[in-house]
Amino acid sequence: MSAIRPALAHLGIFVCDIDRMERFYADVFGLVVTDRGVGAVFKNQLVFMSGSADQHHQVVLSTGRRADTPSTVMQLSFKVASLAELRDVQALAAKHGATEMIGLNHGNAWSIYFYDPEMNRIEIYLDTDFHTPQPCADPLDLNKSDAEILAETRALIERLPGSMDRQDYVASMRGVLGPNR
Repeated sequence: MSAIRPALAHLGIFVCDIDRMERFYADVFGLVVTDRGVGAVFKNQLVFMSGSADQHHQVVLSTGRRADTPSTVMQLSFKVASLAELRDVQALAAKHGATEMIGLNHGNAWSIYFYDPEMNRIEIYLDTDFHTPQPCADPLDLNKSDAEILAETRALIERLPGSMDRQDYVASMRGVLGPNR
């Protein structure tokens, strides 16, 4: 196995309506446009967007997707810091045209899935304090209190073999991947 492990840094998606998609990702995720133009190699209109001062872009929107072409995106995942933020982004996404909201409790994460205006699957999530073997997907109801959601998650991990505290899982993975990963 190679000791070199490149880190995923950004992604690009082909879109039909670049202006609409730019507004969606700016309004829902707070991303800002860092650059735009026509690609030198790929002659598409490109919009570079970021929500991090130290990353020029985290998302690149590119023209080139025909309106009759379905998305091939399995999911784009955005991480938040709390259940309150998860609820806020869920509401904001719905307000800006997201569809087919599904809440899932993965044991190791609480997630809301939906489609953006061009039917790309989006996940908004936050990690829990637990590790749970995947796939795992109980319903997540964000209308419940944080305490109720935590209690449901504890019950979920207690019934699944291989579940453990997240810190124990991270320590075991450091043994596999090395201390700097």
